[in-house]
Amino acid sequence: MCGRFYVSEETAKEIEKIIRNVDLRMQRMHFGDIYPSRRAGILSGESTELKLEDMQWGFPQYQRKGLLINARAETALEKKTFRDSVLHRRCVIPARHFYEWDTSKNKVSFFREDSPILYMAGFYNWFEEETRFIILTTQANASVSPVHNRMPLVLEENELETWVYDDTFTEFALHKTPPLLGREQEYEQKKLILT
Repeated sequence: MCGRFYVSEETAKEIEKIIRNVDLRMQRMHFGDIYPSRRAGILSGESTELKLEDMQWGFPQYQRKGLLINARAETALEKKTFRDSVLHRRCVIPARHFYEWDTSKNKVSFFREDSPILYMAGFYNWFEEETRFIILTTQANASVSPVHNRMPLVLEENELETWVYDDTFTEFALHKTPPLLGREQEYEQKKLILT
């Protein structure tokens, strides 16, 4: 699962380096913690080049309150709610890091150690003339599994355009194992051992 991620100004500067003709006005890129229902800068393929777009996180649930914020990569193509979007409206969610909470409710940040930005695979759709996105998750790898059994489907920088534009890459990407990530715990409960 991925229920919150963080975007820094450095994230925006890195996007500017890789995306040609990107318009990174401050009002287009949201900084700080991004949680469900918030807006975020998303890379989409609406044009012939990757484009930064402002989208809201979460698909509205039908007949229930709340939002669908994640989709399992392994079964997304089987779900009627997600299939068409995964096949035709893929996107990339750039972030500095994402968070999970351990069993003691400590916040843990996961990030790329080799880059100031990580790229999460996702897809989007329109709801009442508003564009909304979902983050794809997959089985947690060794770096995340001690904290949570799911994690975002993380893409390499050289896979961004392939993920967005190349339909033949989709099936492979949905089953790939994400790279190992760095981990930082905000607070860790210490136990006092009496002798």
